[in-house]
Amino acid sequence: MNERIRVTKQELLAQSWGKLTRWSFDLQRRSGDWQSQVRETYDRGDGAATLLYNPDKKTVVLTRQFRFPAYFNKESGYLLEVCAGKLDGDDPLTCAKKEAEEETGYRVSDIRLVFPKTYMSPGSVTERLWLFVARYDLAEKVSEGGGHHDEGEDIEVLELPFASALQMITTGEICDGKTIMLLQYAALNRLISL
Repeated sequence: MNERIRVTKQELLAQSWGKLTRWSFDLQRRSGDWQSQVRETYDRGDGAATLLYNPDKKTVVLTRQFRFPAYFNKESGYLLEVCAGKLDGDDPLTCAKKEAEEETGYRVSDIRLVFPKTYMSPGSVTERLWLFVARYDLAEKVSEGGGHHDEGEDIEVLELPFASALQMITTGEICDGKTIMLLQYAALNRLISL
């Protein structure tokens, strides 16, 4: 894949919810010299995420759910996010539609890919996310959402004014990278007028 990288050793450190691997490799620097390095990667699979928006009501649908890493960082652990999930063998579009329905209760049809293959933490996490936007309206509401209990999901569905969601980025109430990217995309591309 890249002639400037020579993998010399691979060690599986843990495999439960994802796979943690330590890699030893030689990297050819821009100077031409080779340098040995060691890195760990966490692989939990790729995913898709979708911002649901309604330009007529000037609202967005977000979810609130518990995230242990946020709790680990001495926060409440509950994050406001766009709906998202792992591909689990699906293509990104199928996953995005499925997760929107499972998490928010909306069966969206007007959905568009806006960011293909984004990395949220490329220094150690292998996950790539395909980011979508989708218009929603009440006619597409097929359930209350909330996710799957057997997957440990306990998701609160929130419909917020778009202007309020944008302000929540500034205050730190929304701190999830994919959510910030999609809300800013919606603002920059005027999906909802302010």
